[in-house]
Amino acid sequence: MRALITGASSGIGREMAIQLSQMGYDLVLAARSQDKLEELQRLLPTRVSIHCLDLSEESNCHTLHEAVKDDLPDLLINNAGFGIFGEFVKGDLDAELNLIDLNIRALHILTKLFLRDFVAAGRGTILNTSSIAAFMPGPLMSSYYASKAYVQRLTEAIYGELSRQKSPVHICALCPGPVKTNFNRRAGAAFLVDGPESGPIAAYALKKMFAGKLVIIPGWPIRLMRFFIRFVGTKSLLKIIFRVQSLRRRQPA
Repeated sequence: MRALITGASSGIGREMAIQLSQMGYDLVLAARSQDKLEELQRLLPTRVSIHCLDLSEESNCHTLHEAVKDDLPDLLINNAGFGIFGEFVKGDLDAELNLIDLNIRALHILTKLFLRDFVAAGRGTILNTSSIAAFMPGPLMSSYYASKAYVQRLTEAIYGELSRQKSPVHICALCPGPVKTNFNRRAGAAFLVDGPESGPIAAYALKKMFAGKLVIIPGWPIRLMRFFIRFVGTKSLLKIIFRVQSLRRRQPA
């Protein structure tokens, strides 16, 4: 058994690597931080290969695929991504385009390339890290919320196609709420109250993925949130989310 995980150097990706290795999976880990990947490699009991790549560059997505396709993994976890906090009109365009390149383009490319391989092989699973943000608009984090809506709808549509074809290949989306990782630091903001640790989130995600679930939402508060936002008008929801986002505080430089 073999799994490829992007964004594997920290947070949910790192925890999934640890837990899958404990299950006996050999791993291919990709992230930007060579030091963190090497540290994680030393900790894990199974065979681990590492690829220090910035997947926001399209060529690196193809490089990663070429490096592993001949020994096709059983599982692809598209976890790489980041957020940006602030008003859209004041945001840095280059940073937003970089977010789109990583959160959307890289995930799209890797999903496409490995899905073709998995369908041809008649096996394989893809887990795309989405977010509860995928189900609502996101003032003050507009680019991030929009990127996760793309991930969510793409994943669901592919699932529908695979189901119609009765394919043995499975795809699913992990939709966590706030998690205690370095995500908020990179985004330039933080919730006043930390979310849960990434370990239990990763464990729940893997359990539901192996059970064949399509939309994986860890924690009953986040599942309730998804239920109730269906009954709130868009303008009211925008006001609520803006208020919640305004409670974030800037991280020191």
